[in-house]
Amino acid sequence: MTRTVLVTGGSSGIGRAVAARFVADGADVVVTGRRAQLVETTAQEIGAAGVVCDATDPQAVEALAARFDTLDVLVNAAGGLGSAQPRPGAGALETVLAEWQADLDGNLLSAVLTTTALKPVLAPGGTAIAIGTIGSERRGGSYGAAKAALTAWYAMLSADLGPRGVTANVVSPGYIADTGFFRGAMTDAREQTLIAETHTKRAGAPHDIAETVFFLASPGARQITGQTIHVNGGAFTTR
Repeated sequence: MTRTVLVTGGSSGIGRAVAARFVADGADVVVTGRRAQLVETTAQEIGAAGVVCDATDPQAVEALAARFDTLDVLVNAAGGLGSAQPRPGAGALETVLAEWQADLDGNLLSAVLTTTALKPVLAPGGTAIAIGTIGSERRGGSYGAAKAALTAWYAMLSADLGPRGVTANVVSPGYIADTGFFRGAMTDAREQTLIAETHTKRAGAPHDIAETVFFLASPGARQITGQTIHVNGGAFTTR
């Protein structure tokens, strides 16, 4: 049976790689993003459908949810470092508030709104997956804090969806090369430091995350739920 998959933030980076992986498996995939041209281009290139949607806008999310009668896989990949825009002349605390609000909106509330809107159509045997970050464990600032809150919320979501046969997990990447996450601010020295922290001595790639997401949506992962799966080459370890 052909699966229906929605990947928010699927027009670039990790989200695009995730969407492409499900397309390669024959799924009907919808990708979303805020930039119309990028969404359209990505959708055409990978063979998905594209929908322009700001996942922090309740009305836009409601319109997106109305497109689905049933959904097998929901991947909340929208997010990233917030683009805070404090008002001109804003004081120090107003600036801090704007920075935190941007990260909370983009990385936590976007997933909460999208998942809440689509919960009614998640099919038995389906899954909801969010993209977290190693920054939730260390040096993450407001971005890491927002993703940590997302992880906590997904644990509750797992308990909510479990009786319906739907799993919910977070995939938490370490440093992933070949994305626009750092917006050109990554230096060679910083990159080498991040790679040196891994056990594998290489940067992660978007396909590393895509394959983990794909596995969590597979029949072999039906008893994995309420978990945060770390994919970071050993830069952060758990026990």
